Parts: sequence; structure tokens; C-alpha cells
Amino acid sequence: MADRALPAVPILNIANLLTISRLVLVPVFIVALFAGGGHEAGWRWVAWGIFALAAITDRIDGVLARKHGLVTDFGKIADPIADKALTGSALIGLSVLGDLPWWVTIVILAREVGITLMRFWVIRFAVIPASRGGKAKTLAQVVAIGLYVLPLPPVFGPLLWIMMGLALVLTVGTAVDYVVQAVRLRAGR
Repeated sequence: MADRALPAVPILNIANLLTISRLVLVPVFIVALFAGGGHEAGWRWVAWGIFALAAITDRIDGVLARKHGLVTDFGKIADPIADKALTGSALIGLSVLGDLPWWVTIVILAREVGITLMRFWVIRFAVIPASRGGKAKTLAQVVAIGLYVLPLPPVFGPLLWIMMGLALVLTVGTAVDYVVQAVRLRAGR
């Protein structure tokens, strides 16, 4: 019996369209975040809604891609780019507005860029998949950023710092884990 080739997965499928929509929402989110001087409550709620919608598409597109066999090379590349564009633009925007210290933004962005470059460094040997810690890191970042986007009264300041602190701990901790994996992969060639 001859092997039959599986049909090619179309690039324009629902999972990839959700990823593209997340990329399209990034500039819309930034406009809403900075509208009204960046601190008008109504616009911050709009920005939060856009951010939340974009973040939810990340979860949905991955589930759909795996469940329905819609995984494509485009999606493998575009999905993490969309994630980093969303969180990176939010972090930078919040720091520009003075709502989040720049050092927090720099630590998170340095980790994201560093891990992405490291993955390219080892890609010839193996792909380092997202770990549970990496997924927890992403969730913690999204929740923390979302709280910072919301126009919350100052009494919520400690909650914001606790959530961002958790995101930072997971950000740095998972970076160490990925570096150890990469070094082992390179050494075990």
C-alpha cells in the first residue's frame, strides 16, 4: 500500500487569521493606550479591552491549530512574533507613560530577545518547545500588564507589584531553564 501524502494545511486558516488579527490589534491597542494623554480612564478601559482580546486570541489560535491540524510554518513564526509585539508594545507604552519602571520593561524584553536568539542558535540541533514554566510566564506577564493598563486606583498598587513581581520571577527563572537546555543541546551534538 502506497503512502499517501497528507494534504497541505492552507496558510489562511482560522488559527493563522487569529494570529494576524493579534498583530493588527497591536497598533490599535497603542493608539488607545496613548489616547487622551495616556491616563484618561475611558481610553484605558478601551486599551485594556483590546489588549485582553488580543491576548485571548493567543490561547485560541494555539488550541485550534493543534486540535484541527492547522499548524503551519507561518504560524510557528508569526505566533511568537505577535505575542512579543503585544507584550513588548504594552510594556514600552506603560514605561513611556510613567506607569511602569523602565528596568522592568528592559528585564522582560531582554529575556524575550535573548531567548529568541538562543533558540536560533540551537535550531539546527533541536527545537526548544515552550515549557509549562514558559506558558506560566506568559500568563503572568499578560495578567500583570493587563492590571497596569487598567485605570485602577492607587490602593491596588501592591497587587500590581505582586503580579509584576511574579511575572519577573517567572521571566528570569524560565530564561535560566531555557539556557541550560540550549547548552545541553549544543554540547550533546
